[in-house]
Amino acid sequence: MRVPGAEPAPPARKIDSDLEARLGTFEDILRKWQPKMNLVAPSTLKSIRTRHIEDSLQVPDIAPQARRWIDLGSGGGFPGIVTALRMRGEAGAVVHLVESDHRKCAFLREVSRETQAPVEVHRGRIEDVLPTLPEVDAISARALASLALLVEMTAERLENGALGVFLKGQDVGAELTQMPIYSSLAIRLVASRTDPLGRIVLLGRTDLVSMGGVGQ
Repeated sequence: MRVPGAEPAPPARKIDSDLEARLGTFEDILRKWQPKMNLVAPSTLKSIRTRHIEDSLQVPDIAPQARRWIDLGSGGGFPGIVTALRMRGEAGAVVHLVESDHRKCAFLREVSRETQAPVEVHRGRIEDVLPTLPEVDAISARALASLALLVEMTAERLENGALGVFLKGQDVGAELTQMPIYSSLAIRLVASRTDPLGRIVLLGRTDLVSMGGVGQ
């Protein structure tokens, strides 16, 4: 499995007034719930829009053809809720949010009700919930686990045609060297729009990853 260099980030897609309003509602709910639990790092509260929302918008932007998603370790709703809001109103759009913390599941359900995001919340451990979910087009995760562990958890679905879209920081190079080799999977790295050192890791079958999804 060849490890490529990072490609330029795709341009941000336009945010219309409806999406802007729903993202604002999501942010308001997050701020309301933040004192009850650690949804985001306190140091990032002043920059939720850039550090979390705009960062997460890169996920649906990089794979705009995907309509059915699984988001692992959804926690504060990044990127799963943001992906769902971006796709809201599109035929067949759904994001399965997988989260083990019951309080965070309650938060995600309130956000879904108030924003009408097309999501289904699944409470439980990833290894228990993932096998029960239907086929999807893509799987996302942000600040959840190492690439080695993410691929271990999702390899079967990736080999069967799902595209992995994983947001990673400055340690992505070290994580790539620790990944097991899957001859059936390919990798693309795309530069982050919001973090000069960040990367979006695309993982999947060689034919799907070579097609891109970036700007498609």
